[in-house]
Amino acid sequence: MKQRPSLRESIRNNIQEKRKIIDLTHFDLTKSYHLDDQQDILLVIEPNIDGINLGNWVTNNKEYIQTQLAKYGAILFRNFPVESAAKFEEFAYAASTNGELFDEYGDLPRDDPGAKVYHSTPYPADKSILFHNESSHMHRWPMKIMFYCVQVAEKGGSTPILDCRQAYQALDSNIIKQMTEKKLMYVRNFIDGLDVSWQQFFGTTQKERVEEYCRMAQIDFEWKGKNQLTTRTRCPAVVRHPYTGEALFFNQIQLHHISCLDQAARASMLAMFCQHDLPRNVYYGDGTPIEDSVISEISATYDQLAMRFQWQPGDVILLDNMIKAHARDPFEGRRKILVAMADLMYQKNLSPC
Repeated sequence: MKQRPSLRESIRNNIQEKRKIIDLTHFDLTKSYHLDDQQDILLVIEPNIDGINLGNWVTNNKEYIQTQLAKYGAILFRNFPVESAAKFEEFAYAASTNGELFDEYGDLPRDDPGAKVYHSTPYPADKSILFHNESSHMHRWPMKIMFYCVQVAEKGGSTPILDCRQAYQALDSNIIKQMTEKKLMYVRNFIDGLDVSWQQFFGTTQKERVEEYCRMAQIDFEWKGKNQLTTRTRCPAVVRHPYTGEALFFNQIQLHHISCLDQAARASMLAMFCQHDLPRNVYYGDGTPIEDSVISEISATYDQLAMRFQWQPGDVILLDNMIKAHARDPFEGRRKILVAMADLMYQKNLSPC
């Protein structure tokens, strides 16, 4: 007489049968595609099934992510269940190379004092934030910068991106030559009530600690009056990517040059300050002014190369901060985008271009 299988054996057999029916061996958990005809600007990755944890998926696909990021410079993760800042931070840790996030950033307010996630730049909603590579005006910067859409603006508010490899190729060779040879000098005047304070930027109220940091980072500094600080930082404008070796137009020229402000803001600033006392400005590395005509050509090139995409709630975008520059369009209504940064690169470790 044939012995009936035990309850345990029946359950095991049932599971095995289901595995045969639902064979995930050749099933892709995600799909990838491009937005519109922008084949070389942005890769979009979406889940094929519900409930895929983005942080876990990135952890299990790090080599793939690194390869695609080096190729495109930008990856948009869409329709994954990222419902909170904590889930975004979990993703950011997974996307970092060494499992660490940059948490000493003075230009952005934190979302949570205990977390390593920031709010995007608190800038008037009716103004554009122009193109820049994050912290390229400093001695170090994050190789990876990540954005998470909590709330979409009622109107506008997209995040334009452009490829710095294409900018290098598209700009006039004379501009590239000058920028390569002279480099840039970023000047900041930390003035109470305008921009961030030096206390917020350096994370201290002690002048001695500010001076110590500036010497370490090779930043020239000068105290004016009782509490006003001026810093001057010399940085490259053209660099080679440390991993791909590609030439990049990598800087914050648009974000600092006075001519890039809209006409009303520029007139207001120049009515209050002389050129050398402006809250922010940028010069050639030898201290001579960058011609307005050069800035205009750079801005026109950026406009031609820029790609815009509209945020959806829960969107997460990962940028190679050296390959891609980013900006922000004006918007109406409430908008909330969170930011995380990882994989620090130091100017001293770059190869000359």
